[in-house]
Amino acid sequence: MNVIIVSGSLGSGKTIALNGYQFAGALAVLSLVVALLVAGIQGAVVRFGIGQAASDGHAAASAGDGQAVLRESIDMMATRLGEMQARLLRLDTLGERLARSAGFKSQEFMFDQVPGRGGAIPGPGAAIPRELSVGELGQKLDLLSRQVDDRAERLGIIESIVSMDFARRSFVPSGLPVAAGQFSSNFGWRIDPFTGRNTFHDGVDFFAEPGTPIVAAASGVVAVAEFHSQYGNMVEIDHGNDLVTRYAHASLVHVRVGDVVRRGHRIADVGSTGRSTGPHLHFEVRHRGLAQNPSRFLKTTG
Repeated sequence: MNVIIVSGSLGSGKTIALNGYQFAGALAVLSLVVALLVAGIQGAVVRFGIGQAASDGHAAASAGDGQAVLRESIDMMATRLGEMQARLLRLDTLGERLARSAGFKSQEFMFDQVPGRGGAIPGPGAAIPRELSVGELGQKLDLLSRQVDDRAERLGIIESIVSMDFARRSFVPSGLPVAAGQFSSNFGWRIDPFTGRNTFHDGVDFFAEPGTPIVAAASGVVAVAEFHSQYGNMVEIDHGNDLVTRYAHASLVHVRVGDVVRRGHRIADVGSTGRSTGPHLHFEVRHRGLAQNPSRFLKTTG
């Protein structure tokens, strides 16, 4: 077989003579080259398509993962914010209780209002403001949460101390036993109205109309509720720590032995029973059995 090759550079044709075996071999080589070329092109196309799809898939997956992480972070911070709001509400309630216990007025501590704050003043040398990242915001929320917990614990301790102090003070006879009464006789040496002699008066007297309520000067337990030849209808209240108050000359007694009474509780009515010249309340404070001057305990005396 003759193969004629025409070349413009040679200016003439060139003839190559091939026998059957040589032609078959050349055709096989050409077919193999074409097959490899096609396979290479197809492989490149497939690889490009897979790479592009993978790249698009990775980008989409990365974007989706980023959104999911951001949403999860926001949800966690929203949960923490809700917890802190609940803690702040408890702190406000606790602060109001403490303010009332300490005798402050509600307008002096406005727990339901956000305190005023000032902003940064721009100018030369001022720091350039920047946005907080999600991570930095989470750190600040964690720090604020720990600070809120610390303040709550401290306020709880203060409330316990205030409550204990209030409880102790409630058992000290500092309240007037007769609200509508006038101070009529001091504690100490005085002229006895029956004998005219100088005798020691163990308490103080409050002049009041018959039937005027007699109230407990402090919280405690009724230890005595009986008639006494000298004191008439008498009530004694044990306040603990060897401290006892006595209420004498009552017209009527409203409590019994063993009753638990609070400061201001009505225990009897003013009268003139026993050794008395007229309706009044004889009030005593005794510590370990010894008479004490009630003026040292009472908020107000005549």
